[in-house]
Parts: sequence; structure tokens; C-alpha cells
Amino acid sequence: MMRLALTTSLLCLLTGVLSAQQLQLPTANHALFDAPADFFQFVDRNFDGAKTTPWEGGQFGFVRDPRRIGSRIAYARFHEGLDIKPLQRDAKGNPQDEVGAIADGVVVYAAASSGLSNYGRYIVVRHDWGGSPYFSLYAHLASSLVSAGQQVKAGTPLGILGYTGSGIDQRRAHVHVELNLLLSSRFEAWHTTNFNTPNHHGVYNGLNLIGLDLQALYLAQKKNPGLTAAKAVQTTETAYRVAVPGEAEMEILKNYPWLLDGPRPAGKPASWEVTFSPWGLPLAVKASTSAVAAPVVTWVKDTGIPHYTHTRGCVTGSGSTGKLTPEGLRFVKLVCGWF
Repeated sequence: MMRLALTTSLLCLLTGVLSAQQLQLPTANHALFDAPADFFQFVDRNFDGAKTTPWEGGQFGFVRDPRRIGSRIAYARFHEGLDIKPLQRDAKGNPQDEVGAIADGVVVYAAASSGLSNYGRYIVVRHDWGGSPYFSLYAHLASSLVSAGQQVKAGTPLGILGYTGSGIDQRRAHVHVELNLLLSSRFEAWHTTNFNTPNHHGVYNGLNLIGLDLQALYLAQKKNPGLTAAKAVQTTETAYRVAVPGEAEMEILKNYPWLLDGPRPAGKPASWEVTFSPWGLPLAVKASTSAVAAPVVTWVKDTGIPHYTHTRGCVTGSGSTGKLTPEGLRFVKLVCGWF
């Protein structure tokens, strides 16, 4: 009887953990699952002399800035979130939709001004799942209804959908939503080394947040409600691997221990090999016995087009070989804490 009781309690606990990661959509627009053209906000596109407004440009992924490479069309610009169009507008055309938290959490950042970021007025909410922190981000808000430190439940109103930020007008009003991993608590030091401009947003600067494929996660959870964010990361498409010196801090392993592939070394390994998605999401980290003096690409997927176009500009070259660009090296240093 005692064993049964313990088993039941454990099952309830695990069920609670999984249900806590069930994501809600941030607005009343739920067309993602059956009519995506009614869900995603369009982008303005001028390609081959034709001006169009494709809704596909509001999706997650390499969906913007098409260019011809031989007989193929590659989309060179990556979009790290979902652009969700409004359902309600007032007589002046301004959106009225409330934007709610996609899961329980705590507000960790609410931008004080709409003019200090391409995100416009944005809010970041922290979610702690399975011992790891995840961060949902809601951008281009017309107004904010919460402040840092506030606990929120899934669906708690955070703000009103808008069109703050650069490159957005009233007709393209939307909320841009992301679900991210945090890269480094020492972001300010990295930013100071690499940029002359001020960092107005602390560790919640968009450069320090790397997105999961939120679109795929929503669709996958509809079929498998037990799918966790960690598992979604681990099953993401692999694009390249980079070896970094063993003395790299690797804070991502402290925050996301499930990234570790294989046994944890007793001390510092000769190097760490980090596997990345096409857009730079770390997918796995493995200790290696091969020493390196600086970050170096050890493998890259051959997609038949230059690596630069499908690695967000982090890797250059083509075929089965590649090397980090200056931007790629800078990014890998941030991810691994080698700075």
C-alpha cells in the first residue's frame, strides 16, 4: 500500500511538471493550428521586382530576405519568434488585443521605453521547468500592464498588442513572441568588449537570449502534451559543431545540465564540443580529449548552399568544411563563456 501511495504521488508530481510546461498561445488568435495565414502577420517583400505581403514571413525560422543562389532560393534572414496578428482594432485601426503569458512564471524585465530596442516595448517572463530557466519574450507592445518581480499565471495579461519598435507600422501591428534560453549572466562584460553602444536591457538584451523553435513546439505539444522544452531542444535539427578550449566557463551547463552529452569530466576537459542548430541554439555539449587553442568548427552540415546563409552568418565556407566568421566567433564566446 505504501509503495502504491509513493508511486501515485510520484506520478502526480511528474504530471504536474509536464503540465506546467503546456504552453498557451499569448492572444485570442488561435489560428496557428488550422489556418496559419490568419495567425501570422505578413511582411513586406520586394523580390525579383515583385512586391508581395506573404504571411509566411511571420513564422519562426529562415523566412525573410530571399535571394537566388544558383537555381535555388535561400532565405538569408532568420526570424526568431512568431509574429501574431491582431483580431481586434478600434475605429482608428489600433489593435486592442491583450497579450498574456504563455505559462506560469515571474516577470523579470519590462522595457522602460519603447525607443531603446528593435523590440519596441517588450516584456520578459522567466519560467522554471525541470530545474532550468526559460524566458518568454513579448515584443512591440503598445502598453505594459506588469512590472519586474510580478508573479504571473498562464494567460495573465502582460500588455496590449501594438507596433512599437523599428520597421513596423499600424497595418503590420503584431506581438512578436519568443521562448528562449539565457546565454550568460556576464553578458554586460561581453557586450562592453564587443560594442561601443550602451546596453539598455541588462542580461535580457535580445543578444543574450537564444530562441527555441516555438512554432514547432506549439504544434508538437498539440499532438504530444507531455513534450517538454528540453526534449524539444534535444531533437532540433543539427547544423554545426564547434570545439572550444576546456577552460571555457560553460555556464549553459549549469543552467541547462540536460545539454551534457556523456559523462561529466572530473575537471576541465581538453575541450568542449558544442552542437548548434542552424540559428545558433546550443543542442548538446560534450567533453573532448582533443585540445584547441581557440574555438574551431569541427563539423558542418552540407546543405548545398554556402554555410553563411543557413547558420545566421556564423559559419563561412561550403561543402563539408567551414570556419567561424568574426560574428560567429563572437557569438560562440558568449555561448561558452570564453571571454
